[in-house]
Amino acid sequence: MARKAQTPDIGPFDRHSISLRVDHVRQLFQTLDPYPFTERDLDKDAEEFIVSWARELTGDGPIRIVIHLPAQEASSAEGRKLGNAVRRYFEERTRAVSLDLRECFRLGRLSLAIGASVLALCMLGAQALSQHSFPGSLQSFLTESLIILGWVANWRPMEILLYDWWPIARHRNLLRRLSVADVRIVAVSPDERSHPPH
Repeated sequence: MARKAQTPDIGPFDRHSISLRVDHVRQLFQTLDPYPFTERDLDKDAEEFIVSWARELTGDGPIRIVIHLPAQEASSAEGRKLGNAVRRYFEERTRAVSLDLRECFRLGRLSLAIGASVLALCMLGAQALSQHSFPGSLQSFLTESLIILGWVANWRPMEILLYDWWPIARHRNLLRRLSVADVRIVAVSPDERSHPPH
């Protein structure tokens, strides 16, 4: 559907450019989406292509998306709206992933409250057990088991709050960069279409 291609010198965007070529504007969008063209979701392959190349770009400078289209498609009404449609899609994806990030932190806080409560109860239980005498090493076994249970209950909240949110935040930041990308439409002549750049 689309492939990485060399593009002309485009100044400061040179190291932050993604280039793809399609024969029709509609190839970039989901064909079954009932919404108007400018509100449609990107085709999953097109989104994966753009996002995967964006991840490989060095630095955090502005991104340019260069879309090569046949001249007739580039000059069509849809071709002229293509840049806004692509940016709008990534704006929506940024909002969706931001909600995912907030949900991750909400779940982390809830899990931490539960884990801290379990730890407190386990410590109280261990303290209560220490006031009683049990045969052999049973008292030590029960006390240590309660303490271990209390700390294990906090493993998941710590994992969420310390590690799980990083990939979501990185993905959101990447989508945010794509939502303000400079989308450049390049009209391709029939000769160029038969001899694509490599």
